[in-house]
Amino acid sequence: MKVAYVFSTSGNNVSYKLGKMILPQLEQRTHGVEVIGMFFFDDNTYALRKGDPLGERLAKVAREQNIMLMLCDQCAEARGLAERDIDGGYRVVGAVEGVTVGCFPDLYGALSGNMPDQVITL
Repeated sequence: MKVAYVFSTSGNNVSYKLGKMILPQLEQRTHGVEVIGMFFFDDNTYALRKGDPLGERLAKVAREQNIMLMLCDQCAEARGLAERDIDGGYRVVGAVEGVTVGCFPDLYGALSGNMPDQVITL
């Protein structure tokens, strides 16, 4: 089964659920499903800052396991992780390697070639 995670709840959601449960299982390849994407909202975007230990670990796993990592474009811009470019789009700044930014249409497009069976919102 293929899943995509949406991290929308603020607080210690990412540091605890992703950092202590999901990511260690992905690193050990014991998660039990194929994770194809993760989308981050609000302060959860901070987990993917360049130099953040959790973000760096996640970026490594994402590269190895072909997991798409995307930040909400407006959330990332508000937190200094994305900037608008001349054509009105966004570019990533200050985030770990391999992260993209976008809104729901971008998320749908990114997942369209490898659709998840389940989308899990945490």
